[in-house]
Amino acid sequence: MRIVSLVPHATELLFALGLGDDVVAVTHECDFPGEVLELPHVTRDVLPAGLGAAEIDAAVRERTEQGKAIYELDEQRLGDLEPDLIVTQELCLVCAVSYDDVVEVAERIPSAPRVISLDPKTLGEAMGNIRTIAQATGARDAALDLVTRQRARIDAVRRAVKGSARVPVAAIEWLDPVFVAGHWTPQIIELAGGRDVLGFAGEHSEQSTWDMVAAAQPEVVVVMPCGYDAERARDEAERYAAELRSTGAKRVVAVDAAAYFSRPGPRLVDGLELMAHILHPDLVPDAPAAVYEVDV
Repeated sequence: MRIVSLVPHATELLFALGLGDDVVAVTHECDFPGEVLELPHVTRDVLPAGLGAAEIDAAVRERTEQGKAIYELDEQRLGDLEPDLIVTQELCLVCAVSYDDVVEVAERIPSAPRVISLDPKTLGEAMGNIRTIAQATGARDAALDLVTRQRARIDAVRRAVKGSARVPVAAIEWLDPVFVAGHWTPQIIELAGGRDVLGFAGEHSEQSTWDMVAAAQPEVVVVMPCGYDAERARDEAERYAAELRSTGAKRVVAVDAAAYFSRPGPRLVDGLELMAHILHPDLVPDAPAAVYEVDV
């Protein structure tokens, strides 16, 4: 089977299921696992490089209001690859090529590829995507093994934080303007022994204000700008230190959102373990990735 992945979390899932050899192309944003860096890209970003948070937000709003995408699909290269399966998403307008555009292009490709959209809103639905890909590719045994291992890790975190005091948490997905993380993130916080004071499980991320964040009285603010790694998240947190200070939180930490929170792939479970370590380091002493304490 020849598979093209048009969204990073799908790429990660395909490789986790042992289907990496079948993946013939990915997006310009796919960066995990390392093998994908050698694969052809069939998308590109149309926004200029070097924009700040507010400039990115403004540019995205302008293009989406005009009905324009922020990613472009290389139709010629995609057709030349003759895929049998294209995996994409339509949950987020700013996370991938337009789903409608993908379907339209696929109809013109001689190989007549099937198009699958992965659009989880919760941790459970993200786990369900494992089954969806398995059914489309025949990777049933690998899917059962992955689900078993993921569930065991989730259960281990639950046991570790059972009976602990719930830590009030604000998860900030963008800093200018402020966006509060939604979808699966509130569930991750809950499972990790926290209490999300702003986000709603299964709902879209929402624009907020620093005053509203402060009014929610978080004890911990987790800075997780969508698509940013831990170092860039730390830089953003330091840039907005005054605003973060205004929340009154006892701790501000920056994490790798791109790897562990923004993308609803297999590494969400790593994100859960990381969140549990942040909130209850005495109960979950081992961190699966870097966490930056931000002095605000």
